[in-house]
Amino acid sequence: MSDELDRIRREMHSVLQPEGVRPDDSLKITRRTFIHGSLVFGAATVGQAFAWWPLLNTLDIANAAEAPFKFAWISDTHLYPRSLNTRFVDKVVRAAQEVQAMDPPADFLIFGGDLAQLGKIEELELGVDLLKVVTIPKHYIPGEHDWYLDMGKKWGELFGQPNWTFDHKGVRFIGLDTVSRGPDYWTAKNMTPEERMGHMATLDGTVAGPWAGVGRDQLDWMEKTLADWDKARPVVIFSHNPLYEYYPPWNFWVRDWREVHEVLKPYAKVTNIHGHVHQVLYNEIGTLRSIGMLATSWPWPYAPEGLPKLTKPMIRVDPGDPYDGVGWSKIDVAANDQLETEYIMWGRKEVFVQSPEDHDKHVSEVIRPRIADNMWPY
Repeated sequence: MSDELDRIRREMHSVLQPEGVRPDDSLKITRRTFIHGSLVFGAATVGQAFAWWPLLNTLDIANAAEAPFKFAWISDTHLYPRSLNTRFVDKVVRAAQEVQAMDPPADFLIFGGDLAQLGKIEELELGVDLLKVVTIPKHYIPGEHDWYLDMGKKWGELFGQPNWTFDHKGVRFIGLDTVSRGPDYWTAKNMTPEERMGHMATLDGTVAGPWAGVGRDQLDWMEKTLADWDKARPVVIFSHNPLYEYYPPWNFWVRDWREVHEVLKPYAKVTNIHGHVHQVLYNEIGTLRSIGMLATSWPWPYAPEGLPKLTKPMIRVDPGDPYDGVGWSKIDVAANDQLETEYIMWGRKEVFVQSPEDHDKHVSEVIRPRIADNMWPY
């Protein structure tokens, strides 16, 4: 079947795109469809292949990654001390064992924040201990639950700088710190560290305001980090919070997300993988697509409004099953620039980010001004 599809593509390419003629922009299939198109082609018939001919117009940007590889993602473990809660501990043990058992092994593991529940030293150290079973390289970014008891002191001792970058097999990876720049409202209220952590843990916008942000200094760092990177090559951004405005009352977003998009706008293949939302989530704005990840701790319900149009919501979980709606993720990066996420949800056999009909009806979200964006300075 693969040889037959290749033959069809070559024949159609010679007819639809003669030498020296660039395709009409109106015929180009979306980047999202290009990246996820393999889900369709994997089971395509010859007739279906003809329906997908616009993919030919994007083949000239393929093969940016040097070799296929996998990496794993675990986040939002929200660990309490063992003496208070072993249910969350058991889930981290399961996730770590499953990541370690991947065959072939993943190239690395990303931990996406909220290792602890209340930022306590014993919670953070417990997380490190539980993840020792994973012997591949590990990279950590913080969540607000890890930070606001001691303002990141213990996090820094355990993991070092909260933002970082590395290149791997033709992809530039960037870890962002979206949690450390909450505006100081606690000093005027004479809050104790425990009170501050308790308020930040509620995600209540009426208490903390839009606390999450990247910050001007980190925006400049990200711009400098990408300055020498070919704009046609893939970039993957890891963050705890989503990099767009997703339901401000729950503080799911970063307040300077528009500035983030301005930095990333010149780059054609950017994917943001984020935690924090505890749910299957998918969105696109411009050249940036965002993929929300599961937690190992518990699933969040979807916001009452503002769910991205491209998200196919995960099924309501069984409240009697503590393993339903939670899990970890495996991400495949193919040599032809495809990046696919598989949710390893323990209470479900299948989870899909997009519905089949969405492939050819894709419309990206439009950036709209909101008063909430200017509630706090950066």
